Amino acid sequence: MQVYLPIAEVSVNALLILGMGGLVGFLSGLFGVGGGFLMTPLLIFIGIPPAVAVGTQANQLVAASVSGMLAHWRRGNVDVKMGLVLLAGSVIGSVLGVRLFGLLQLLGQIDLAINLFYLLFLGGVGGLMLVESVRSMLRQRRSPGQRRKLHKHGWFHGLPFKTRFPKSRLYISALAPIAIGALGGFLTAIMGIGGGFILVPAMIYLLGMPASLVAGTSLFQIIFTTALVCFLQALQNQTVDVLLALLLLAGGVIGAQFGTHASGRLRGDQARALLATLVLIICVKVGFDLIGTPADLFTVAMRRGG
Repeated sequence: MQVYLPIAEVSVNALLILGMGGLVGFLSGLFGVGGGFLMTPLLIFIGIPPAVAVGTQANQLVAASVSGMLAHWRRGNVDVKMGLVLLAGSVIGSVLGVRLFGLLQLLGQIDLAINLFYLLFLGGVGGLMLVESVRSMLRQRRSPGQRRKLHKHGWFHGLPFKTRFPKSRLYISALAPIAIGALGGFLTAIMGIGGGFILVPAMIYLLGMPASLVAGTSLFQIIFTTALVCFLQALQNQTVDVLLALLLLAGGVIGAQFGTHASGRLRGDQARALLATLVLIICVKVGFDLIGTPADLFTVAMRRGG
């Protein structure tokens, strides 16, 4: 069933979009990430303009994250105080990211910037996460009963504004989660990802949060960050396609429930290895598209706001 997307100005198969939304929703509940790292390039691969894919994907992440977060909330796996501090930083990062997005769009370089961000940033982080998770699994095989400290005290533990987070049993500087949240908000605006891909490992290895609270807390923060980015993108850059967003929302809400139920069947290192592998596959595809010969050697692009 073909539908026409007015903002993206292309026709797509509605069932395909619903299926993609369901897949991303499943990953949201399974890993505690928004799933935008997968959805944005997938939308680009099927012909959606990169700027519209990023702006609209932020909207889809809201519903998928709400669905996944509610399931974690019922289990008591959300640290609200930590989530609010992360959110404070993400608001700053989101505003800066949307402004940079608009500038690149005005210059006609936003498509290239999005692809380069995916290739360089997610490729590097995905590679590091894969190496770490493989090492963790090897250690588990060699010493199955040995427990390992997840984080080490670094320079950021000496920062001021120490704050207690009773739910996570932490006493750390509030500046650390604010900085992590700011990076997540910036990436949400520029790349259409929820930021959970960065938040989850940072919350475990840098902040030292219990693994049981990380996914739910990450999704709690992602809900408000992605809602803000979606609003700013629609207001300032006009890159949100409502019809595309509704199709993604419908699939994402259902998929997130299945992902949350499946999350308890994987160990943390196994989940991180699977997540990293998915990201690296996407990065290989993005890199191939960047260096490969396009099907159309010449295209006409419209600059919004120009």
